[in-house]
Amino acid sequence: MYLSIDFSIAMKILKDLLYIFYPKLCAICKLQLIDNEITICTVCRHDLPLTNFVDFKNNKITQTFYGRTLIEKGYALVLYRKEGSAKKLIQDLKYKNNQEVGTFFGNWLGAMLIENREFDEVDCIVPVPLHPKKQKIRGYNQVTKFGERFSFFLNKAFIENQLIRTSSTKTQTLKARFERFKNLDTKFQIKEGDKFKGKHILLIDDVINTGATLEACANELQKYKGTKISILTMGYT
Repeated sequence: MYLSIDFSIAMKILKDLLYIFYPKLCAICKLQLIDNEITICTVCRHDLPLTNFVDFKNNKITQTFYGRTLIEKGYALVLYRKEGSAKKLIQDLKYKNNQEVGTFFGNWLGAMLIENREFDEVDCIVPVPLHPKKQKIRGYNQVTKFGERFSFFLNKAFIENQLIRTSSTKTQTLKARFERFKNLDTKFQIKEGDKFKGKHILLIDDVINTGATLEACANELQKYKGTKISILTMGYT
């Protein structure tokens, strides 16, 4: 009994020492986080521009796809503005290997979706894939941690490596908005399509701009009989 108490005290001292020499900093303001803060501080979290979409069936996400592809529901957590904290977080996730950001958003959305039960009817979660060459260079898909976390909360299967990107395009941030909208050359294919027959798939990505990539993914998945698509992203422009 005394040994376990002594061990726990020793671990706390070690943790406190590590915190002194290697403090956890807010991913936005770079100030030191306190014990109950994760990834970003409370002030920066409250400053994030939320979309506050109430209707999951009729909002700016679902309206983006009107006349293009059928989407059951759609949601994004934050507004991805030209300058701002949400953009900084997602850019750090995407280009600086700060995968803690994906976990942070996944936990936040997961807790929220348990409460509102809006995606209870989905059967599985599928991330928009990177082209294999790009993933090899980057070393990870920026939405993997994001999807894994709310997959845990919703108790839904997270299915990676079934939806495959077969064409490579220039980085979206280097393209004008109109050029991105015109870019319908991004191609996807499914490894084992029978897995998705009659399933309601929650398709996830980091940010929705024109929706062209998500549209291409949805169209490929909807080739299989009875497939339904909903969309969830961290940010919306």
